[in-house]
Amino acid sequence: MTTPDHPSPASQPPVPAGKDRIYRSPLGLAGGALLLLVVLWLGFDALFKGHGRTPWLALAGLILVVPLIVAFTLRPAVFANEERLRVRNPFRVISLPWGQVAGLRSGYTNEVLAKSGTKYQLWAIPVSLRARKKAARRQQRAAADAARGGTRGGGLGPSGLGLGGFALRGPDAGPTRADTDKVMDDLRDLLEQHGTAEPAQGETGVRWAYEVMAPAVAGAVLLAILLATG
Repeated sequence: MTTPDHPSPASQPPVPAGKDRIYRSPLGLAGGALLLLVVLWLGFDALFKGHGRTPWLALAGLILVVPLIVAFTLRPAVFANEERLRVRNPFRVISLPWGQVAGLRSGYTNEVLAKSGTKYQLWAIPVSLRARKKAARRQQRAAADAARGGTRGGGLGPSGLGLGGFALRGPDAGPTRADTDKVMDDLRDLLEQHGTAEPAQGETGVRWAYEVMAPAVAGAVLLAILLATG
């Protein structure tokens, strides 16, 4: 009886990186779409119904404003997989292998720190101080409830369950971490797991978004010429 041949590890194809986790701001997307709808409605109304210089001013304004709305609301995103972190900000795309990431910092903004000393803001993961304060209050209430339960002898069961396996719920029940803080925790876990892995090494890449900048600059120049010659 013969045994099937097994290819050596060196001859096996490389295992592709895992699918990207994509992080975006739902409020940013919704607000950007609404703002874009209003701007296009007003702009096209002036473009097709205006008189004299109004259509030209409307055209220049649309060329200037629409790319900026897209850049700051619809474009930002963060892509993360086992090899790298890719940050798509309004005017730049930064590709950081995990081996080049020194850490992730959360304060008034969420930032990634490169080992070169450069920091990049994560536009797609905005900080909500209100959500952070609400989550902190819930965490304090949960800790107080747990302490009171332990004093009465009730205690908590596994996974935060009380006597009889019922979860302790109330009007203030909810997550004890803000959503964006949870996202940063996920990214820190990826950094910790893959920061020293061989596939996660490489150089940092930065690409400017000329497809956004060029039309905005053209619109600004056209608008300035129209206003100067008016």
